[in-house]
Amino acid sequence: MTGKTVYLAVYDTLADWETGYATAHLAQNGFNVRTVGPTSDAVTTMGGLRVEPDVALDQLGEPGDTAVLILPGASLWDAGDDLAPFARAAGRFLGLGYPVAAICGATAGLAREGLLDERKHTSAVSHYLDATGYQGGRHYTEADAVTDGNLITAGPTEPVAFAREIFALLGVYEGEKLDAWYRLFKNSDASAFEILNS
Repeated sequence: MTGKTVYLAVYDTLADWETGYATAHLAQNGFNVRTVGPTSDAVTTMGGLRVEPDVALDQLGEPGDTAVLILPGASLWDAGDDLAPFARAAGRFLGLGYPVAAICGATAGLAREGLLDERKHTSAVSHYLDATGYQGGRHYTEADAVTDGNLITAGPTEPVAFAREIFALLGVYEGEKLDAWYRLFKNSDASAFEILNS
């Protein structure tokens, strides 16, 4: 599927730093980034930014032109069930064949929903997910970010690797350019700039 709409979930306590690389470069490459909130009310990120969602989750409807649903981490993922509807939406998207990318606490939300039981995945650390009671421990992978089919997972300190996996899955950058993008933003490798912009 080659949709052009990127849905970025936004909710109170969202970890600002986890999705910026992905959304900025997706927008620069012709994707339409739309924010999805629990309701249409503004939310406040962990960094104190107020974000007014473009659409409420219950208005999202069928995925249609979706390129990917991105779920960032947030303190709320571990503070109750407030964000469980986003994990259920992720399950619906995956079931229909649409990509989902989850980082940090959002991986625990997917674990609670049973979405990591049979897929390779990663997170902050394995025992963080073990605490959810999920059954996918044998599929946990020690890596910065992991792609299994249409599902991408990453730990909270890996926004660059997270973005790289999204770009690879969507074909935004490929081969040498994908490697150059990663080297530039992960390692500050100036030699990668010329490759990326050739």
